[in-house]
Amino acid sequence: MKKICLIFSFFVLCGSVVSAQKTPSQQKAASVSQNSADGAIKMVKEKYDVGKIPAGDAYTFYMEFTNQTKKPLVVKHVGAGCGCTVPEKPTEPIMPGKTGKIKVVYTPASPMPINKDVEIYLAGYNEPKVVYFTGEAVAKK
Repeated sequence: MKKICLIFSFFVLCGSVVSAQKTPSQQKAASVSQNSADGAIKMVKEKYDVGKIPAGDAYTFYMEFTNQTKKPLVVKHVGAGCGCTVPEKPTEPIMPGKTGKIKVVYTPASPMPINKDVEIYLAGYNEPKVVYFTGEAVAKK
């Protein structure tokens, strides 16, 4: 009976040690998530609806976020996929728990559905936070 208990205990212990170790793919996934801006900032909205915008007119709105870390965050760059979207980064670091704003100016060239994104690059993070905005560019009246 003692042998059975010892053998059972051995397998339980070995199973715990093996399950506690991370495989290379699990380690890579953990390091990628640590290098992503997704965990550092919390957006007020993950997707913005700008509604109907007259084609050719500039429309300005702000994407707001909160610093979720315990250190000041610097927005080193903001980018967009086309020249019709011009994002502007905050000039000062965002303190822990405080709110930052990305100014976005969007000027649609012609009537069309709007499906765009803004990439927010933070100092110290490899992967950007991507935030989307949608709407519709309509003909001027």
